[in-house]
Formats: sequence, structure tokens, C-alpha cells
Amino acid sequence: MGIYSDVLLTVDFDRTLTGPDSTVPQRNIEAIRYFMENGGAFTVNTGRGIPMSARNIFGKVPVNAPLLLYNGSADYDVDNGELTRVVPIPLDPAEVLTDIQAHFPLLHVEVQSTVGHHLLRKNPGWESYCDNNRCDWSYITPDTVPQPFIKFAVYGEFRQNTVASMYETTPWEAKLFDEVTEYIQTHYGHAVDTFRACARILDIHAKGTGKLNAARALQKKLGKKYLVCVGDAENDLPMLQGADAAYCPSDADIAHLFKNVCPCGEGAVAEVILEKIPAFFKKQK
Repeated sequence: MGIYSDVLLTVDFDRTLTGPDSTVPQRNIEAIRYFMENGGAFTVNTGRGIPMSARNIFGKVPVNAPLLLYNGSADYDVDNGELTRVVPIPLDPAEVLTDIQAHFPLLHVEVQSTVGHHLLRKNPGWESYCDNNRCDWSYITPDTVPQPFIKFAVYGEFRQNTVASMYETTPWEAKLFDEVTEYIQTHYGHAVDTFRACARILDIHAKGTGKLNAARALQKKLGKKYLVCVGDAENDLPMLQGADAAYCPSDADIAHLFKNVCPCGEGAVAEVILEKIPAFFKKQK
């Protein structure tokens, strides 16, 4: 039994585990190893799917529990290289994707499958974005969506090829994203939930999934007493609100809602492991 044996720690990837430059601070890596060596269960709880996780997480971030991918819609066993749980969207992809693209022609509708990212309309900016994030990509038609249909996303314009640029928006774009969110919730809310991954990315998944439900299910499976979570954006809110202890990097979009640690680029996850979790334990005594 180690000092962290009662804890499952799940953390968001972009701008939580990583810094703004999309790299993982070495301080985080070292603290995660220490956490696991002392009995803790650690995993990444992210909106990313297999393609981007394969390039950016697999083999680079130490974990000892299944990855929670697609905003909680799937679990991935890193050791065996397979999905162990999948919750597909219960809608006809051809119908829903065609409808949303037609109603919002200035936005980009993307399917995130288990093999790559797929866009309906040609866009060089998106190609550069995927290449920069080392993700396989292709163009599809609504009737050739790869199965299972786990997740799709709506993007704003690709002004740069980095994830960081998707956090920057204009009042006009913010209004447009409010409109597309309302449209999807009104017409498809019986089947899906929407999550604002950042200012110019809207994620869509099967209803009732989400980071919190996935984390709590994993906590139960592993037999851990406490769920501790770290995140930075709107799609992390349910996870953070439902955790036994929750923290945000001080430069997070939702930092004003939760206890803060240092900025993400300075090792926010390490600070949670080394300082916040021990302090949390003392309060439980």
C-alpha cells in the first residue's frame, strides 16, 4: 500500500497535462511516475480519440489505467492496444452531418473515428492542423462515415495549425457557436450531449456519456476510494464538479470556478500530485 493507493487521478490533456505549446512538462512526467509508484491509479481523460492519442499520449505519458477517450465515450487499454468500452452515437451519421453542415456552412463538421479525423469539405487549414498534430486525416461523404460513430466535432476557421489557436475567438464566432450548440441540442438533444472543448471547437457525443461518468465507472472498477480530477475547459466541468477533489491550472478558462494550481506549462498536474492530494488527505482524517 502506497500513500496514493486510494486515489484514481484523471486529468485532461490539452492545457492541463500539457502546456500552451502542447508539450508535457517534465515535472508532470516525474510526478506521475512517483504517484503510480506509490499506489495511485493515473490516466488521461480527454476529448481526443485514438488517432491523436496514438501520436501524443501512447508511450509518452505514463499511465497505469485505461485511457478515457472521446470525452468519456470510450475506454482504451494501452497494454493490449484495444478499446474495452465504446458508446456510439445513436443517430444516422449521414442525416445529422448533412443537416448540420447545410445549416452552418461557415463552420467545419469533422468526424473523429478510431482510425483518423475526417472532414466533409476540403480545407487546407484543416489539413495543416491535422498534420501539425500528427493525426491521420481524410475527406469523406456523409454516407461513408467510419464506424463506430463515436464522436463528431464542429470547428471554427483554421487560422493556424495549433490547438492553441482554437482557444481564440471573436464575438461573431462566439455567437455562431452559441447558435450551432442550440441547434444541435434542440434537434438532436434526445440522442447527444454537446461539450465546448474550447472557444472554437464543439464536441458531440452520445447522450449520457462524458468524462465524469467514465471516470466514476473506472474508479469503481479499480476499487479506488477517491476520484481526483484536473481540467481546464467547459468540457471538463461535469468531471470537475462531480469529483471528490478538483483542480484547475491558474491559466484555465474555468479557473475561477475551482481551486487553482500553477499554470499548465509550469507543471499543474505535478502540483496536484505533490501538494494538493496530500493536503486533501489531511482534511479527510
